[in-house]
Amino acid sequence: MTNSDTSSRRRGISLLAGMLLLCGATGCQIDVGGQVLPSPYYLDDDVQYYAPGTEFKLQQEATRLKETSQDEVGDEF
Repeated sequence: MTNSDTSSRRRGISLLAGMLLLCGATGCQIDVGGQVLPSPYYLDDDVQYYAPGTEFKLQQEATRLKETSQDEVGDEF
């Protein structure tokens, strides 16, 4: 092998290694079957947490109606 063949082989290997490193560093985030598969940064991502609430969604309205009906019953006497 000549010096130019060795040089171009090294350049090709360096280019391939650089491209593989770049692809591994950037990562990809894809959507498969409704799931978002993680990118390399998934450990740094903030977690979205929604605290559990009451199961009855209209609790405030039910409380107001109960208070109102008790006030009406109390006003009659």
